[in-house]
Amino acid sequence: MGGTGTLQGRSAIRAYIGSFTSAGGRGVLAADVDQETGALTVTGADDALADPSFLAVAGPVLHAVSETEAGAVAAFDVSGPVPRPLGAPVPVDGAGPTHLAVAAGHLVTANYTSGSVTALPLAGDGTARQATTVLRHEGSGPVTSRQADPHAHQVLPDPSGRWIVSVDLGTDSVRVCALDPDSGALTLHGETALRPGTGPRHLAFHPAGTHAYVLNELEPTLTVCRWDAEAGVLEPLGETPVVPEGTLGPSYPSEVVVAPDGRFLWAAVRGDDTLAVLALDPDGAKVALVATVPCGGTWPRDLTLGPSGRHLYAANERSGDVTWFRLDPETGIPARVGSIEAPAASCVVFG
Repeated sequence: MGGTGTLQGRSAIRAYIGSFTSAGGRGVLAADVDQETGALTVTGADDALADPSFLAVAGPVLHAVSETEAGAVAAFDVSGPVPRPLGAPVPVDGAGPTHLAVAAGHLVTANYTSGSVTALPLAGDGTARQATTVLRHEGSGPVTSRQADPHAHQVLPDPSGRWIVSVDLGTDSVRVCALDPDSGALTLHGETALRPGTGPRHLAFHPAGTHAYVLNELEPTLTVCRWDAEAGVLEPLGETPVVPEGTLGPSYPSEVVVAPDGRFLWAAVRGDDTLAVLALDPDGAKVALVATVPCGGTWPRDLTLGPSGRHLYAANERSGDVTWFRLDPETGIPARVGSIEAPAASCVVFG
């Protein structure tokens, strides 16, 4: 499924929304996207998979984690208006998978509860097969209520495609791994320690591939890092707040997004229920908080840049909606445009 043309009489671009069925969500929702206005129109949903909290698109197949104690992934055919399950869920041999990515012919999951990363080969029809590797993290952090054990929260390939990085909230670190596309072996290459107690949650790369930005959940900060793709080394450079000085009450950042031109960065912050706008210097080494705006709902669990690059989408879990914003091309500041109802929304992806 590409970004242009048509498929079965519709625009090739669709949004897919994950949600927590255990909290009243509709499972996996599909919605048509108006690329001019950013508007979403729901076309259907499937609730066969329990708690499909995070999604990834690979061609005509949509992959979803089942964020449950048993832990699984499932594939959906998204060639029609309603997502259609492709076979039974496949175990990830880990508990509470919260994120996934497609890389080197494999599906890779970050398993939060068990603190591990799993690699599963993809078959010719796009569905996952039995896991080939489960790489278990080790360590802990000083916030004992959240960091008594490892908690892998995100996994993604770096821009060069050479490495898989995993962000662990429990160990205050980012691991760099190599994935063998033939055997599915996932091996640890290195680990970067971040400031204890920050609770890193998600990471995004600068479009130039030379820097990465780690959003911390337990403290509302962003850690700027230099990324050496040749060596597979992540080097912390400093931290920047994502809430204004004097902000009252707890704030729990959730997702970070970088503009395709590298001028701006946006972060979703739960509790404060805002979207933070940060400006980047030309080489991406320095960031500065320039504004915050309301997220349009409550508890923004995910933030995604739309396919046109002109809109942001916030999945507001507790208010049960997905809200979209038009981005000012000069300032990067989002302006709310509209929303759709999406109970217990947890993520938005496009394909």
